[in-house]
Amino acid sequence: MHGHQIRRSAQIDHLDLWTDVKPGSLYGVLQRMDGEGLVRQLRVEQEGKRPPRTVYEITEDGRHELEVLRARTLRDGKLIPDPVDLALGQVPGMREETARAALTDRRSALAHQLQTMRHLRAEADPYLGAMEKHIFEHTIRRLQLDIDWLDEILSQLPQLTAEPEGHGQ
Repeated sequence: MHGHQIRRSAQIDHLDLWTDVKPGSLYGVLQRMDGEGLVRQLRVEQEGKRPPRTVYEITEDGRHELEVLRARTLRDGKLIPDPVDLALGQVPGMREETARAALTDRRSALAHQLQTMRHLRAEADPYLGAMEKHIFEHTIRRLQLDIDWLDEILSQLPQLTAEPEGHGQ
């Protein structure tokens, strides 16, 4: 693929969430990877008046590096901090109406994402492989768990906002 195709694929696959490669820095990374022998320039293509595009292919060393990256990502059990947890730490002493409105909006947004994900899963189901079905299910379960967790917090909100600052520290 040429750089634009790789960038598009990386955006679709959310590559930036599990690597340090950001779509905007892809061309520099491709040059670095070429220098390291992970990819190689295959040819240069030009369509009409568009600028020439270098087509790359992955090398055996690149395939090995990709395998290592995939295994490391699957193995990593690190839980990434969620900014909502930091914000929840500031709820004690907050006006209940303000906290309830914000948390209810968050719950609504997650419920919408859950409904969308279930709809997408149903539409895509005939075309999904077994692992893709598990990936959809993982996302659906995470969204449902967050909604259930928010429901619990919302049911306890009067007590949570009434707690004095610094309680439990």
